[in-house]
Amino acid sequence: MALSIVFILSIALTGCSSNESSSGSGGSKKQTTLVFGRGADSTSLDPAVVTDGESFKVTKNIYDTLVEYKGQTTDVGPGLAESWDISDDGLTYTFHLRDGVKFHDGTDFNAKAVVFNFDRWMTGKKSGKFAYYPSMFGGFKGDKGHIIESVTAKDDSTVVFKLKRPSAPFLKDLAMSPFAIASPTAVKKYGKDYGRKAAVGTGPFKFKDWKSKDTITLVKNDDYWRKGQPKLNKVIFKVIPDNTARLNALKNGEIDLMDGVNPSDIESLKNNKDLELFYRPPMNVGYLGFNVEKEPFNKKKVRQALNHAINKKALIDSFFAGAGEPAKNPMPSNIAGYNDDIKPYDFDLKKAKKLLAEAGYPNGFKTELWTMPNPRPYMPAPQKIAEAIQANFKKIGVDAKIVTMEWSTYLEKVSKGESPMFLLGWTGDNGDADNFLYTLLDKDAIGSNNYSRYANDKVHELLIKAQSETDENKRNELYKKAQVIIHEDAPWVPLVHSKPALVGKKSIEGFKPHPTGSDKLNTVYFK
Repeated sequence: MALSIVFILSIALTGCSSNESSSGSGGSKKQTTLVFGRGADSTSLDPAVVTDGESFKVTKNIYDTLVEYKGQTTDVGPGLAESWDISDDGLTYTFHLRDGVKFHDGTDFNAKAVVFNFDRWMTGKKSGKFAYYPSMFGGFKGDKGHIIESVTAKDDSTVVFKLKRPSAPFLKDLAMSPFAIASPTAVKKYGKDYGRKAAVGTGPFKFKDWKSKDTITLVKNDDYWRKGQPKLNKVIFKVIPDNTARLNALKNGEIDLMDGVNPSDIESLKNNKDLELFYRPPMNVGYLGFNVEKEPFNKKKVRQALNHAINKKALIDSFFAGAGEPAKNPMPSNIAGYNDDIKPYDFDLKKAKKLLAEAGYPNGFKTELWTMPNPRPYMPAPQKIAEAIQANFKKIGVDAKIVTMEWSTYLEKVSKGESPMFLLGWTGDNGDADNFLYTLLDKDAIGSNNYSRYANDKVHELLIKAQSETDENKRNELYKKAQVIIHEDAPWVPLVHSKPALVGKKSIEGFKPHPTGSDKLNTVYFK
């Protein structure tokens, strides 16, 4: 009886293991389930409605886009479209789609499905859901700046985009996670519950279940159009908010891979024979944003004063273990069009107090400093960083009360303009300056990703001109001019460009972190 009980218990414990395995040659066992530890839950699994990296981590593996980034770059290659033609005037893009591709629900992927998705996004202004679409394509259908004239199905395997004006980043924009193609049948069937109860794409993994604030489970798509992929049977995204707790879970074998490594832990991890560090190519910015529609942040000198009141080097030394660069522009220096001639706001409390007095606040003021509840790649310790900024501001008479809340609520409220001052950041989606400057700081993006609600007509003119300019050198000059104006207006304090690290089991193969922060796991397997 005792032996029977032991046998039953052993079976039960085996059934609870997250690391499912399959028999290999010679009867050996190979791990086929990857558990990815992360800091926060997704907000939705409909990629068109989200703006946060935690959601895109998952949707990247459920859906495909028309074109895709190649390797660890932001160079564009084939995706669901195996080829394309561009007219001489740059206004017509004709995409030739792959034949025989199916959505996870068994329905056909074809040109009509592409048209359905774009019609859904471009006519969705009243829904208030599709934040990325106006940020990248100049608004919704009917808006003055909207660049897409039409999207039509020429036949089942050919879709034609006509633009109102040339758009230099158009292909890179189409490769972005928000513009992945969903099953029209599933979107219609689930309505407002799509993205929560269902997520149906053509990608390497199928959505299985979502346990709120705990796990999202994906299973292998046996009919994936890339033959021989994915190599894993299952991927589980596991929420563990604290970085240290997440690392302990990795060391204990509860998870296999994690992001959000504390910079202070990196040195010790280098000597761990069971674990391997992975570095994401840097393409991000962490920033303190001001709502320029709220007093006193509607005054430029107040914003400039607070730029002078933050010691960026001290923040990087204390909370990034030196693994970051002080930011002076809203985009990192490895993006074409970066203006290195701009002189940063130096850390100078006397100058800050002088500017506050000139703005009419000689004794400072009271306000709120909103901060994220979870660590992010561009900000590994948001609460501590907020406290350090709060202490600096106190020295110039600015009394900032720290406010925090659940992640999805935080994003929603900041997007609606409810916060006076807030910590956030951005990981670039496509490697283009447009994706930082236009997406985050153009007046067209107010209500979507322009959380500062900053509007400058001259900046807008430069950014729109840069979008339509096909000469790369001329484009870069336009972006450099825009950065000069943005620097002077100071809608942000750009804080840091971080160098994010991930860590996983030594047995992981085929994992190459992408600079956009979203990783397709179709090539990952265990030795």
